[in-house]
Amino acid sequence: MIIRPRPNAFTLFLILRGSVLLTILPRLLFVTAFACAVTWLDWLYPAPLSGFSTAPFALLGIALSIFLGFRNSVCYDRWWEGRKLWGQLVLEMRSYARSLLVLLSEGEAVSPLQRRLVFRGIGFAHGLAARLRGRDVATSLEPWLVPENGALTLPAGCRNANEAVLRAISAELAAEMRAGRLTDILYKVLDDRVTAFSGIQAACERILGTPTPFAYSLLLHRTAILFCLLVPFGLVGTLGFATPLATALLAYAYFGLDALGDELEEPFGLTHNDLALDALVRVIEIDLKEAIGAPDVPEPLKPVRFVLT
Repeated sequence: MIIRPRPNAFTLFLILRGSVLLTILPRLLFVTAFACAVTWLDWLYPAPLSGFSTAPFALLGIALSIFLGFRNSVCYDRWWEGRKLWGQLVLEMRSYARSLLVLLSEGEAVSPLQRRLVFRGIGFAHGLAARLRGRDVATSLEPWLVPENGALTLPAGCRNANEAVLRAISAELAAEMRAGRLTDILYKVLDDRVTAFSGIQAACERILGTPTPFAYSLLLHRTAILFCLLVPFGLVGTLGFATPLATALLAYAYFGLDALGDELEEPFGLTHNDLALDALVRVIEIDLKEAIGAPDVPEPLKPVRFVLT
């Protein structure tokens, strides 16, 4: 995620980090070169190309703009829903730790059970980020399931290690209820937090596993490219040698919107405009470690060259 102050008018045109320019540059150069070729042909043989009207291209451009705007709205909604889900996870994690410390309290000191359950909650957040970004979940969970944090052995061949961690948390809470150290009402309060974790994971997996319809995206990709290749024929009779510049500006707008939609469609990826999952996980780790008085509370992640991972 890009974190930077609003640029001034001069630096606005020099920023590359976070821009989609490098992504669309090959297509942009090709379309501009094609427009230069059309302009050169019009200079050599002016009559055939100068007779095209700009009206059809204006209508096609308006329609394409509407379709691209609609697709970008859908993609941004996916991005924003992902951010809201992780904001909800931060809230649920803080409430989870607070409830554990209050409802399972046996004195002023944090008990091994409380510490174990808090660290498994932190491990779940790390594991969820790893699952959404295609990393190894077991490796992300390993530091939080070691003996000093309450050992937990994941089942062999487990495909959903995060769910295994949640089952272990629920099993510990259920054991406390059966032992009479936790009433059924208080058990439900804590188990509702665990259920909320599972619901957030399922919602994130829904976003990850359900892209926008491929046929719709393919139609927009093709239409944008065809429009940018045809528009020089409509402009050359009016603009002459300025046709490549006008074509490049139009191509930048249409290809840029198309590429930006592709980035926002997958909010859990690793591009500059995707969500800063590592920073959000670090927020959860800091808050939960501080809640139990852990000595090794890390610092929040900071943007590196305006990029927060």
